[in-house]
Amino acid sequence: MADSQPDAPKSLYAAREPIFPKKVYGPFRNLKWVIMAVTLGIYYLTPWIRWDRGPNLPDQAVLVDLANRRFFFFWIEIWPHEFYFVAGLLVMAGLGLFLFTSALGRVWCGYACPQTVWTDLFILVERWIEGDRNARLRLHRQKKWDFRKFRLRMIKWITWLLIAMATGGAWVFYFADAPTLLVDLFTLNAHMVAYSTVAILTGTTFLFGGFAREQICIYACPWPRIQAAMMDEDTLVVGYREWRGEPRKHSEATKAGEPQGDCIDCMACVNVCPVGIDIRDGQQLECITCALCIDACDDIMAKIGKPRGLIDYMALTDEVSERAGKDPKPILKHILRPRTIMYTALWSLVGFGLLFALFIRADIEMTVAPVRNPTYVTLADGTIRNTYEVRLLNKHGEERPFHITVAGDLTIRLELEGVPYSTVIVPADTTFNQRVYLQAPANSAPALAESTDVRLWVEDTTNGERAYKDTVFNGRGN
Repeated sequence: MADSQPDAPKSLYAAREPIFPKKVYGPFRNLKWVIMAVTLGIYYLTPWIRWDRGPNLPDQAVLVDLANRRFFFFWIEIWPHEFYFVAGLLVMAGLGLFLFTSALGRVWCGYACPQTVWTDLFILVERWIEGDRNARLRLHRQKKWDFRKFRLRMIKWITWLLIAMATGGAWVFYFADAPTLLVDLFTLNAHMVAYSTVAILTGTTFLFGGFAREQICIYACPWPRIQAAMMDEDTLVVGYREWRGEPRKHSEATKAGEPQGDCIDCMACVNVCPVGIDIRDGQQLECITCALCIDACDDIMAKIGKPRGLIDYMALTDEVSERAGKDPKPILKHILRPRTIMYTALWSLVGFGLLFALFIRADIEMTVAPVRNPTYVTLADGTIRNTYEVRLLNKHGEERPFHITVAGDLTIRLELEGVPYSTVIVPADTTFNQRVYLQAPANSAPALAESTDVRLWVEDTTNGERAYKDTVFNGRGN
């Protein structure tokens, strides 16, 4: 009798099964087409919008000018020390994501996420070239690479690659003048950073949108694991009305004479799902709330003469009432609840704060840095002199005359290095450094005191706008 051999351990690895979503028609699919067209249009076309800011300033409407450390957005110009505007926008984006997730689940993932948008575009190209789901499945299962399969795959991959290159190219246009950079890219005169950025984004777009697809949403993206904290039983998500659909018609579990549900087990909802799940199994981490299964199921229900809504946007709180034959809550009651109101209030508060800060900011600014080595100098006649580095910021599109004065003790006099008068010409839209001297006579109070508070004023003599900074005058201290 042969010795029994122990069973070999089973592998936990499962190879990915490619997903080929079927074409579907309906309001949610149409909404996705509209959002895809709008978002792609904004992404590709925005760098080419021109905006006249005057001479010596870039005329690109949206530009991240890293060389000069500024961000231009139409009529708004953000300087490095105003980075709090960017931080505020990021906070608003996060709160907006929390708000939409709390109200409608992963609606961002299903409609506007870049991974979803570009995957939709790649699937559209794949469908145009290889056909709908069944044709793509047959081509995928065909082991032999004949001329037809090779031709279709090459056309598809080349088209994907061109879209990916356009994606990477559009991104770098946000960081330099788009027409100039385009010419430099094609004439091989662009900086190596531009080429490497285009190459990296081309590769990631090609791989993520063409091959990884749902794996990015399921495994790489952290949001599916975070969203549960944003949702509750009143969140509207895509769900299956099991109490209406079960037991399914044509199912082996259905016994003769038993009442049958509306679901005919046609698998239409599964065949259109971009992540390949069966929504009838309940809420799943993989579901991106794209609602294509709703369109597919509603189409089937219309064909068999049943009411729509077997698969629909619904909340857990509606389940009990619907099972009892009662009407669900109105949609507004699901959306307007303490959690969503709190997120909306916080989002609005940050937005109003940014707008307020934007409208009250001055077009001229100054900083004052006393020269500490030495803290003061004694001149031949006993006069005490302090030196300051003053930085003047002119945010206007033309050069402006700035007049500098000192306020405080009347005995302190002000002089500008290299300037006979107290007025300097500051170039347009730039920062200008000016060395300033404050002097106090030998026996005056500021000269004898250890320190005296003073205030430096700068005035734009063109329009009278003013700014100031407080500092100290250092004396002998005796």
